[in-house]
Amino acid sequence: MPRVVVFDAFGGPEVMRIVEEPVPEPAAGEVRVRIEAFAVNPLDLMMRSGASPAPVPLPHARLGVEGTGVVDALGPDTTGLAVGDPVLLTAVPDAVVRGSYAEYTTVPAGRVIPRPAGLGTTQAAAVWVAYSTAYGALVERAKIRPGDHLLITAASGAVGRAAMQIARYLGAVPLAVTRHTARTDDLLAAGAEAVIVTDREDVAEAVRRHTGGAGADLVLDLVRGPGQQDLVQAVRPGATLVAAGFLDPRPTPFPAGPSLTSFNYRGFDLLFDPVVVRRMAAFLSAGLSHGAFQPAIGEVFALDDVAEAHRHVEEGRHGGKKVVVTV
Repeated sequence: MPRVVVFDAFGGPEVMRIVEEPVPEPAAGEVRVRIEAFAVNPLDLMMRSGASPAPVPLPHARLGVEGTGVVDALGPDTTGLAVGDPVLLTAVPDAVVRGSYAEYTTVPAGRVIPRPAGLGTTQAAAVWVAYSTAYGALVERAKIRPGDHLLITAASGAVGRAAMQIARYLGAVPLAVTRHTARTDDLLAAGAEAVIVTDREDVAEAVRRHTGGAGADLVLDLVRGPGQQDLVQAVRPGATLVAAGFLDPRPTPFPAGPSLTSFNYRGFDLLFDPVVVRRMAAFLSAGLSHGAFQPAIGEVFALDDVAEAHRHVEEGRHGGKKVVVTV
């Protein structure tokens, strides 16, 4: 029988175990996907450890909001797809019940899109969450424009890297923020116009230096917490701030500084709107075909080693690159 990763208690990677379950049958309007690979995302670690913002019912909870595979079966009244179609999962609305950490899963047909041509399985497993989150925050919410100076925190992570590439693709200027001097060269190679290292630079002064004194037009804050106030001081009047991450669990003060528009954005906010998902998919496909988008892949693990994949991410050994598990 097919294998599935489950956990019965919150804790470290060791709480995950692999069990065998019957092949799930797709309901009306659903597809069954034979999973070929999935990526490990921060939300997975939060769900497993008990830190998820949404309830995770135990026991026998599942994981996985991202993956790629092949349509294996169609439920009744399912149209627009065929058995054998390679697809990406765009949203798993109930990952605790049928997440992508499995050999098979079922999802509504509207929650998959065709896998972009020429994209290998490993990259396909790790491309959607990062690029759709960055696209949604920057294009759909912040309305980024050519020439905009975009300040990005946690720029070494998958969403930060995707944001830099999207900004470049649209003619904007990405300014990467990091705490670690050692990451400067990597961030420049990943697409940053300049790198601001917070352990040796004042953020506002550095941004003004890189923007001719004007300040940033946009901020993509993937950290939040008290440090967000430093970002607010680095923007021009009328700028836009999109808070799309939660790496700092401390309270985030209300932005106080130059007049700006502020949005809170979560990766799932737009993924249930089929019109927006269609735009996301078209944008992603175009960027990939032009070579502008290149997902950074770190270690690749086998399903039997899923606990080690989680440790790799939890201990920061992935360097911000996506960790993929093949099935």
